[in-house]
Amino acid sequence: MCRNIRCLHNFEPATTDDEVREAALQFVRKVSGSTHPSRANAETFDRAIEEIAVATRRMLNDLVTTAPPKSREAEAVKGRARHEKRMEREVRIRTTAAAG
Repeated sequence: MCRNIRCLHNFEPATTDDEVREAALQFVRKVSGSTHPSRANAETFDRAIEEIAVATRRMLNDLVTTAPPKSREAEAVKGRARHEKRMEREVRIRTTAAAG
């Protein structure tokens, strides 16, 4: 859905409340189509962020897994590799389109 929303489950150290809130903020921004709500919508926007953060935290606390915890550093390396691959593909597409 949105590249800015990251997996938050099964990390060591555990996901922080700030990370959960940031994911909720990104979700609300995406769904609402607005990064900054008007004053008339600010309360609704903020309430949605808090409700989604609470539901997300509850879900993360209730999930169970037998997989070993993930490392943020290792996940960041994988993310950078995916980004580089995506950029290479974009350059190839643009170069082919410009040549054709």
